[in-house]
Amino acid sequence: MLAAFRSAIIIPELRKRILFTLLVLALYRLGTFIPTPGVDIGKIREFLGTQAGSALGLVNLFSGGNFEQFSIFALGIMPYITAAIIMQLLVTVIPALEKLQKEGEEGRRIITQYTRIAGIALGAVQGLFLATAFLGSNNGAFLLPGWEPGFFFYFVVVVTQVAGIALLLWMAERITEYGIGNGTSMVIFAGIVAAWLPQLGRTFGLVRTGEVNLIALLIFLAFIVLAFGVMAAVQQAERRIPVQYARKQVGRKMFGGQATYIPIKLNAAGVIPIIFAAALLQLPLFITGVFPESTLAQGIANFFTPNRFPGLLIEVLLIIGFTYVYTAVQFDPRRISENLREYGGFIPGIRPGEPTVKFLEHIVSRLTLWGAIFLGIVAALPTIMQNVTGVTTLTFHFSGISLLIVVGVALDTLRQIEAQLQMRNYEGFLSKGRLRGRTR
Repeated sequence: MLAAFRSAIIIPELRKRILFTLLVLALYRLGTFIPTPGVDIGKIREFLGTQAGSALGLVNLFSGGNFEQFSIFALGIMPYITAAIIMQLLVTVIPALEKLQKEGEEGRRIITQYTRIAGIALGAVQGLFLATAFLGSNNGAFLLPGWEPGFFFYFVVVVTQVAGIALLLWMAERITEYGIGNGTSMVIFAGIVAAWLPQLGRTFGLVRTGEVNLIALLIFLAFIVLAFGVMAAVQQAERRIPVQYARKQVGRKMFGGQATYIPIKLNAAGVIPIIFAAALLQLPLFITGVFPESTLAQGIANFFTPNRFPGLLIEVLLIIGFTYVYTAVQFDPRRISENLREYGGFIPGIRPGEPTVKFLEHIVSRLTLWGAIFLGIVAALPTIMQNVTGVTTLTFHFSGISLLIVVGVALDTLRQIEAQLQMRNYEGFLSKGRLRGRTR
């Protein structure tokens, strides 16, 4: 791995991509310190200190701490993620959008543009809701002196948040295009990881004061390390379906006849189901979280918060459901069967055509079931460990959703770096062996 890392650094093009990604993520983190005009950050942070495991605490977690700073990125990139979920559902029910999706790259570009506009519009609605129901409540308790709840203040908050979301989307797209990894996932990854070190520091501070048991903390951290290893192994697990290509004679030469395989991952959907589940969970929590004094709102928030049993169950079911949906979008057995028949390939023991489609559907459904169950179990385990060890300060920041996102995004990014290395005859991070060659 060290040799592969060295190779990634010495290749100029790959080094530029890595440095560009780090630079954009650093700029994103700098945005955390640019507050929304008129907002008293101290009072917001003090209020959220008592809401760590609640609705607004979840919003703050996935915004990378931007919400407690109420920066220009306070809403994070979740409005865009929510819009992407809605757009994917609309594609399946609106014929015009389905037709666009089948038009190839140009159609997908148009759908992406629609999603971008919808994400910014949803961010504007959430920004207005925050300004009026949260910041404007309690006679402007969260406002700086000289600022009052009213049209001008609401306008400033909405414009600031819309500009922040648009800038964040632009950064994410630049990472995808010129950097390493998926830009949207990298932004969420950076926000989650940035909150870990301060939280660990505060927890070890509680150990010194005797408020947290050291042995229980070490057991919890050992579980986190073990969970990282198991999740990394499962994320890379796959079943290989053997494929044989028929031999063809052209003139005096024989072509084809080689054997290969179709790799089907245990978790073909990757980290997307977790991100989608987190985005959907934020909607009811976001709405109810801005009414801290309402008994009904608090009851709904407690129901949907992931560190309580009802919210945890909903989170697990959402992850399982999105795993099936996204796997169906990513892996099309009928298309694969048609491609095999077109190029003279077949699965040994399975007839081409419809039998091949049914065979692949059966394999994918079984693998997806186990992959979805695994994701659901991992999402629930940190909450279970909280009850076993009694360590509550880290559970919310090291929740199942956070761990899965970090592991999934890290593996996807390493996989992209590995692909770049193998294009230049180098061994990657995830492959075995020594350096095989040098760039020309």
